[in-house]
Amino acid sequence: MTELRTDRLLLRQWTAADREPFAAMNNDPAVMRYFPKRMTREESDALADRCAERIVASGYGLWAVEVVETGQFIGFTGLAPIGFEVHFAPAVEIGWRLAEFAWGKGYATEAARAALAHAFGPAGLTEIVSMTAVQNEPSRRVMERLGMTHDPADDFDHPRIEKGHPLERHVLYRLDRTTWEQSCRTP
Repeated sequence: MTELRTDRLLLRQWTAADREPFAAMNNDPAVMRYFPKRMTREESDALADRCAERIVASGYGLWAVEVVETGQFIGFTGLAPIGFEVHFAPAVEIGWRLAEFAWGKGYATEAARAALAHAFGPAGLTEIVSMTAVQNEPSRRVMERLGMTHDPADDFDHPRIEKGHPLERHVLYRLDRTTWEQSCRTP
């Protein structure tokens, strides 16, 4: 089982104890403000199950994230294949979702850097993408801190979001292995 560790975080397989805080997070209006709707407990549990299954099947996925010092579950970060038809698929996306109490501490960037190292190292991927609603400035800042680049020509209407919904338009950021390797060598 692949686990990733940073100075402060552990990216690990999902446990039964994660379900309740994950469901609370997925029903929190602040956490879900850049998603079309909040999730029910059943939807949240199903997502946790899919995340766990993906990690077993491919050695990577959307890992549960906990703070090493406290053991507290704070959300997820990781890698997932794009599961819908868009101009940039097939591709693997890096993504994150953290509980509101974990915001502003650099956890999303720290966990995502570990996931990128796994993507471009053991997983052998050559490019990673990330996407979010145009309005989601906090996630866009994380993408930029990771060294990902945005080309407005790549922006798209998300096919799983209702036409005309305010969150339909998405930005796409990209990072290739060569650029990532060069950034790792730069002090």
